[in-house]
This record gives sequence, C-alpha cells and structure tokens, in this order.
Amino acid sequence: MTFCARWPEPAAARPTVNRVISATDTREPDGRRGRAGAPAEPGRHSGSVPDLCAVAAAGLLLAAAALVGRSYPHAVTKLSLNWPPLYAYWRPHWGPGTPAAVLLAAAGVAYGPQLARRLSWRLLLPACWAAAMAWTWSLALVDGWRRGVAHRLETKYEYLQSVGGPHGIHDIAATLRGFTGHILMHSPDNWPSHVAGHPPGAVLTFVLLDRVGLGGGGWAAAFVITAGSSAAAAVLVAVRALASEEAARRAAPFAALAPSAVWTGVSADGWFTAVGGWAVALLALAASESTRAPRTVAVCSGLAFGLVCYLSYGLVLLGLLALAVLIAARTVRPVPYVLAGMAPWFAVFTGAGFWWFDGYTTLVRRYYEGAAAERPYGYFVWANLAAQTVVWGPALAASLRRAAVGGGAGGPADGARLPRRGAVLLLAAGAVAAVLLADVSGMSKAETERIWLPFTLWLLPATALLPERARRGWLAAHAGLALVMNHLFLTGW
Repeated sequence: MTFCARWPEPAAARPTVNRVISATDTREPDGRRGRAGAPAEPGRHSGSVPDLCAVAAAGLLLAAAALVGRSYPHAVTKLSLNWPPLYAYWRPHWGPGTPAAVLLAAAGVAYGPQLARRLSWRLLLPACWAAAMAWTWSLALVDGWRRGVAHRLETKYEYLQSVGGPHGIHDIAATLRGFTGHILMHSPDNWPSHVAGHPPGAVLTFVLLDRVGLGGGGWAAAFVITAGSSAAAAVLVAVRALASEEAARRAAPFAALAPSAVWTGVSADGWFTAVGGWAVALLALAASESTRAPRTVAVCSGLAFGLVCYLSYGLVLLGLLALAVLIAARTVRPVPYVLAGMAPWFAVFTGAGFWWFDGYTTLVRRYYEGAAAERPYGYFVWANLAAQTVVWGPALAASLRRAAVGGGAGGPADGARLPRRGAVLLLAAGAVAAVLLADVSGMSKAETERIWLPFTLWLLPATALLPERARRGWLAAHAGLALVMNHLFLTGW
C-alpha cells in the first residue's frame, strides 16, 4: 500500500553517489579544465576572509560570555560554574593520553583527507568509526584512567549511583511503576540528578550492562565511547544518502577528529548521540531509497527514535532533524513505518507504569529545585551558544558561515559545486533549529557542551562546504582546539 507518492526530483538534483573528486581536479564550474599549477583566478579564495571573521566572532562571543559570567557577584555559586560559560575547571595538565592524541591529530591532518578520498566506501565507514573511537579514548585518557574514564559515570550525580548496592535498582518493573515518584528532591529516596533528569531508559542502560557482567565505571565508559564514536559513521551514511558520496568523504576527517569528542567520551550523552544519530541516518537511507528494504530500514529508524525518547526528554527535538531529512529527500513515505517502529517503546514503558508526560512535567519542577533556580536565564540564553563555540570548533564556524550564504564563499568555492548541497544545508538548519529551541526553552542552563551533542552532530556535514585547498588548515584547527581544551581545562563530564 502506498501512503504517499514520492515528489518528482529533477534529474540534475539526483545524488552523484560514486563520484569522487581528485585533489588535482582543476575543472572550473563550467566544466573546463584549467592548467595545473596556474594562478588562482581573482575571487577564488575570497571566502577566506569572511571565514576568518566568523571564527573571530565566535571567539569574541566566548570571551564576552567568560567576562560577563565572571562579573556576576559570587559567580561560582550564582552560575554553578567555575569557568563560565563552560562547566570546567582551569587546570593546565597532561596525561597518558597526550602522546596518542597529538599523534592522532597530526596523522589525521596529514593523511585524513587523502584516505577519505581513496578508501572504498565499505572501508571508509569502519575506518571513520575507528579513528573517532581512538581520538575519543586518547582525549579521555589525557585526564588519566581514573579521573578521565572510570570515575566519570560514578560520581554522586551520575547513573551508576543507582546501579547495584543497597540503593540501586533491583526490580526493573517496580522501578518503572514508581520512577516518577522519586524525581523531586523532597521525595523519599530521590534519584541522583542525572537519573531524575532523564526518562528511565537512560539509567536502565547501565542496569542492563551490569546484569550482563559489564558493571562498573570502566565498562560503562567503554560502552559510551564505543557507541558514541559510531555517530561519526552515522553522519557519513546520512550525507551520502541525501547529498552525495563526495560530500560524505569531504566531511569524514572532520567527523573523526571532532572537538565534541572531549564530551562524547565522558558522559552518557555520547550514548544518546549515537542512538539519535543512527535514527536520523537510517531515516535518510529509507527516505532516499538508498537501501534494498526501505520499509524495514524505516521501522529500524523508528525503533531508534522511540528509544531516544526514553533516554532524554529533550531529544524529541530530533524530530526537526527528521523533518530536514524528509524535506531533503522530498518524500514522507517512510513516516508510517517510523511511527510503527516507535510504538513498541511507548507501549512497553507506558504499560509498565511510566507515563512520559508525567515524567517530564515532574522533571520541570525538579529542575527548578536545583541550580536552575539560581542560574539567570538572561545570561545563559546567549552564553549557552558561546559555550558551543568550543564544541563546534573554528572549522564549523567557517562552515556555518558558508551554509548561511547558501554554500557559496564569495566566489566559485569548491563547496558551492557539491552535488545536492541543499541537503547538507538542510541538515545544518535542522541542527541549528533544535539548538535554538532547546536554548530558549530555559531547560538548558549551562552544561550544554554535552547536552546538545545529539543536535550539534548534524552540523558536521557543513564542513563539506569548505574549499579543498584550505581543508587541511581547517582540519588542523578543528583537532587543535580539542587538544587545547583538554589540556587546559578539566571538564566536568
């Protein structure tokens, strides 16, 4: 049964799946090939100055947020931050992960773009995942095994406080029935902050890990890092399905060496990012019919979307990314199958006694029982965005500037000639819309470096818009920021 006819797509707009542009390709936009080594035409690099201005503007925004944050009387207690707008401590240091992180960054900059062009697609996906995983592990280990890895999910605010022990979860069915009753701070045996702040699917993830023999902070961190780094491959899958393989290959090195890895590897939000990322990627495959079984893949996408709703309340905003995918693919055909995939999660959790909307409304009350009651909305509504500048990095600042002008760069930039670059722009628009809605909601005051990871993941495709000749420089800045952040600060997550 056909639910909706697919909108016609002009032949010129169809993805060029297997076309990979060589670094030595000097063809001009009209198809003519220029002389190798010939001087660039006037305007060829005219986009570089606006790109650098975008980076400077991001830096000024961060500096302003830091200065204004420190100007608050009793800033640490008022904002509940030691180094506003970041949830971090100024502490220059190095650790066992430092040599590996530096070597990975250098190797990625030197060989990443070339490998992304030359590897077969079947090898590129696991290679990108492996590189992202190694990058995340090395950054986490800069703080040492205990502080940087094993202890992260064992603190008093975290999920492992509710796994095992006399106050842990032993009866899952009883936990679901009474989950909402333990959210408020004055309730008996109230949940730790992160357990209370999320639907029960988040803490049950670690309960199930414990029950299969993978208990403790080390295993929990290994799970989060392994899952979270797979989101880099999810980005490539979605971009190839909606835009082109060329665009996916251009974005691959930036996805593998993303500054966001500083937070992906040390918080459960890395797990949430992976589930949400694959939900969007599978929807892209189904909507673009880039798979032999689009209906089955759409159901699998729905299963991932349903799960993510029970991992974090705020991730319902991933619906904006789903909308961006459907618009890019010009179809709504997968929607009924996605909804069918989501339905079992709602049926199981609701039938077990947890009503999602009751959990959310109770959480809002708990939220304003804690630090959010003191944190000023007028500061964080813009300082949250300033904090994102260190998560996105300079390459994304330049990429988003190019996306804002439609992929051009003030001249015939390489990114402006990408096949179906409109799909890349739509993904970036969906991510920005999700971030802005989360921001104005007032439910994200600080700590957005990790909270918004599932949204900011989808800004990475915009790096495909960067010009070929400048890509290594931007990639060096991209990875370099992560190294600087991780060695100058101790992040809270």
